Amino acid sequence: MDPLHITEFGSERYLEKVQQSQAQTQANASKGQGAVSTLLQSPFILPIRESGATGSDVGAKSNEQKRPEKKGFSSWRNRFTKPPAVPSSSICEQPERRPSLPESTTKQPLPFDHLFAALPNELQVEIIASLPLSDVLNLRLASKSLHALVSLNEVPITRYHLDHHIPAYAKRLYPLPQGRSLNFHYLCGIWHRLHVAAKLSHLMCQLIIREQLLLNTEEKRRQYAPQTERMRRRLIPILFTVFHFFETYRKLHLKYMAEHDGFGLSKTPYTVNPIEAEIMNMYDDRTLLRVHEAFPLVIWAFCRRLRPPSYVGRVERSLRGYLKERPPDEVHVAVLCLGGMREVLRLWEVKGYNARRAAVDAWYESILHEQPVEPEPKRRRGMLGLKRKKSSFNMGKTNGHGHEAQHGANDVSAARGKQPDSLVFHTSLAAGMPMAALSKDESKLLYPDLPVLQRIWLVTAEAMILDRKIVERPAHIHRNAQVFTDLISESGIDEEDQWLYGTTAPESVRPNLDAIEEDPDE
Repeated sequence: MDPLHITEFGSERYLEKVQQSQAQTQANASKGQGAVSTLLQSPFILPIRESGATGSDVGAKSNEQKRPEKKGFSSWRNRFTKPPAVPSSSICEQPERRPSLPESTTKQPLPFDHLFAALPNELQVEIIASLPLSDVLNLRLASKSLHALVSLNEVPITRYHLDHHIPAYAKRLYPLPQGRSLNFHYLCGIWHRLHVAAKLSHLMCQLIIREQLLLNTEEKRRQYAPQTERMRRRLIPILFTVFHFFETYRKLHLKYMAEHDGFGLSKTPYTVNPIEAEIMNMYDDRTLLRVHEAFPLVIWAFCRRLRPPSYVGRVERSLRGYLKERPPDEVHVAVLCLGGMREVLRLWEVKGYNARRAAVDAWYESILHEQPVEPEPKRRRGMLGLKRKKSSFNMGKTNGHGHEAQHGANDVSAARGKQPDSLVFHTSLAAGMPMAALSKDESKLLYPDLPVLQRIWLVTAEAMILDRKIVERPAHIHRNAQVFTDLISESGIDEEDQWLYGTTAPESVRPNLDAIEEDPDE
């Protein structure tokens, strides 16, 4: 059909429709821009379609009253009266947005171990170095990669702890040996001595409060807590120096006897003990004077710990069950000179006087006599002497203790001239703890040549103090009550921290007080 023929039948209607369509197009364009701005502000943004029709347009068209038209005419009209499309410029101005994903499908954060492993090695070492030393050592047990990371970076980790956590007086007494690099053995040795000194300091304070100051109630101890804390802090450097004295004394005593063909100090005339004088030359004037003033208090506390809890008499001790007397002086000297302060702490922590006294006797017998070898128990035979033969395939497997296979592999590797297959043997900590137990031969060699208890340190130290002119007269050395006054005094705390710690006292060396409990009957 010709278009002119269509116009004759509905020209007026056609022009009206065209005008309405143009007006509707302009309205749709303005509404489309408003819809775009609304969609941009909405948190849930859907993809924008290219069609210009919206929901309001559909509603407007549905509300119009439609005239019944012929089917053929409507199909031809839709071909010539298509609504104009939305300009491409308006579509380009609308940014495309991705639909927001639900919370369940969002990316979960990575765990800390994955984030830590993604860091460079330098940052990993810096993070590990800032941890406490116990955590650094335990970190080696997590995996072989962390063990290798910590073991290969002993030098920076040790240097960080020496600069931030080790007090100055400890580094003065234990400087790094010449020709050796920083390692964990050197650092852990200092921390071991500090820990022993800290625990003994706390135990001594409790004994002094109970025996000397007679503060037997919780209220009195609570009121005296500031003085107790100052005394504990001042005793730690003193006990640390005493640890160094007995540790070095044992080494130099063995060296002296080796140089003199086995003849010790008991067969050598002297006015000042040469071994003690050599050790005290390592101390500055202030350290020597402070330790000399407090040394009788240290010896008193240790000897008092090995006495029965009551001084009343034999009858009361019998009623309470304290049958043994205190050990003789040579036992105290052997514990101090051969065992050192670590052995003093071990015996101090034994609960109950009878158990503690038995532990002292057992240790004293162990350094003088060989331990009897227990006979191996006979193996039980099966019925009629018949038993199943073990397979050679299972010989290397673990037994109930789970160590046969590892020991077997270590023995084989040791027989071949190789180190055992253990990560510990590839680190500096394989050298062992400081002031380890002496051998039987060394103990038997030193025991007859030990000094008298009343002459350890005191005679030599006082002679050197006067010779150095640290004090003018022996009466100027503080004793007894003056020592207690110096330990609990409030004056000079900041100056002492500067001298002892280098800057201020760090929060360290405080023992686990929950693990230290006194006997209720003492």
